[in-house]
Amino acid sequence: MPTIVVEVMPKAELLDPQGKAVAGALGRLGQTQSALATVTGVRVGKRFEISIDGEADAATLAAVRELADTVLSNSVIEDVVGIHVQNAPSAAVV
Repeated sequence: MPTIVVEVMPKAELLDPQGKAVAGALGRLGQTQSALATVTGVRVGKRFEISIDGEADAATLAAVRELADTVLSNSVIEDVVGIHVQNAPSAAVV
């Protein structure tokens, strides 16, 4: 069963208060963990995983694109930055 992943991010020209808060927290953690001290910015977005029956053909992807543009994102403040098919369950990233 394929999964279609839709990624939505705040528009680049808009302030991202949640990302700013995460960046601030990472900066405070960076005082004790040097790898985190190099982080200069964070933007927080949304990820939707849509499971479908059958193949993820062009018509299905077009329908998901329409769904992403009209329902999953607010076009005034967000951009749909990615739509891709993921066939296998996502593996843990370490």
